[in-house]
Amino acid sequence: MNFHLNGNVAVVTGGGGAIGGAIAAALAQQGVSVAVWDINSAAAEQKAAEIISAGGTAIGLKCDVTAKGSIESAFEATLKEFSNVNLLINSAGGSNKSTTTSSELPFSDLQVDDMVHVFLQNYMGTVISSQFVAKQFIKNNSGVILNISSIAGILPLTRALSYSDAKAAVNSFTRWLAVHMAQNYSVNIRVNAIAPGFILTNQNRFLLVDETSGELTERGRQIFRSVPMARFGNIQEVADAALWLLSDQASFITGAVIPVDGGYTAFSGV
Repeated sequence: MNFHLNGNVAVVTGGGGAIGGAIAAALAQQGVSVAVWDINSAAAEQKAAEIISAGGTAIGLKCDVTAKGSIESAFEATLKEFSNVNLLINSAGGSNKSTTTSSELPFSDLQVDDMVHVFLQNYMGTVISSQFVAKQFIKNNSGVILNISSIAGILPLTRALSYSDAKAAVNSFTRWLAVHMAQNYSVNIRVNAIAPGFILTNQNRFLLVDETSGELTERGRQIFRSVPMARFGNIQEVADAALWLLSDQASFITGAVIPVDGGYTAFSGV
């Protein structure tokens, strides 16, 4: 499907990861020039190289979204290469075993520094990146910010404390920023979020698949029982939703958090 995004310039934070990388590749296929930002410079450069090899336009840049100086450097390099930015996809973040409770790690033993780190990655990284790129959108009088949240921000996951809290904050920030931009700067600056459901990636594989046998863990089987469509989602389904929200086909949508979750957040369990 053609989303008529050709000629735009996108920044994808966390673009070296699974979901961010899929969105970056999907945008490039639509004729978007993509700046892949990632704290892992090799991952950013590899994704950019893959996009270029497939006929797209991209650059890979190292960027720590929790550090203003790092964002500023990546932003300046992006403008030097592409002269403009029209789209921002905040995909940097993730969970961590150190903030995920288990029989070996009870709630009372979670460490403050670990919890703060996950919150900074997921929430403050989204806020700070938006601060920098929104300046360009205000200058242009248009632009789209798309935050990659999670269904954990809608219904907190029973073990992933800091990740759930941070994604709930991302959802709140999405709504706040959408109103702020429309009321104070331009109705042509839209801000939305996608809340992916259970997408099997390296980030959550340790929770869902037994490392030794390759079979679903009890948590993985529980997820299947909780998702009406009875399967994990795939990354392309998230990327397709992103293309829609970034395009003018979603021109009257702002402040929305769209679940891509197979019905998980609609299901009461009975």
